[in-house]
Amino acid sequence: MKITMIAALSIATAVTALPLAAAHAGASILFETPSKNIACTGYVAADGKPGVMCEIEHYTWLIPRPADYQMGGRGNQFILLQGSAPVAGEWHSDFGGPEGQPTLAYGQTQSAGSITCDSEPSGVTCTDASTGHFFRVSRDSYQVG
Repeated sequence: MKITMIAALSIATAVTALPLAAAHAGASILFETPSKNIACTGYVAADGKPGVMCEIEHYTWLIPRPADYQMGGRGNQFILLQGSAPVAGEWHSDFGGPEGQPTLAYGQTQSAGSITCDSEPSGVTCTDASTGHFFRVSRDSYQVG
């Protein structure tokens, strides 16, 4: 009787954990570039849309601060949500950059859903295959489309 109960509990636990493990396996973007200047992580909007947010630490360009933004900081975050146009230069007051994230070698990619990010010697490009929207960010420039 005890063995049957333990086996039943073990099976129930394994079945319950499977959807969680499957949902997270390979479904997340999390990396820093070899230069450690750009870090990217999976991002979920308030409405539940999945996406990616990349932050660059050192750069030569400037995105003006929005008039309604009253804190210090800088506009160095780029966000791409699945099915939406990218946001360039999201202003914030802290740097959540690359410390401790796995390094994605140049020429390698990470994907989550329809979004793929490429680590390149010149920077990072993230693209949503479902819309063609993208952002590209590097020390010397950025581009959104």
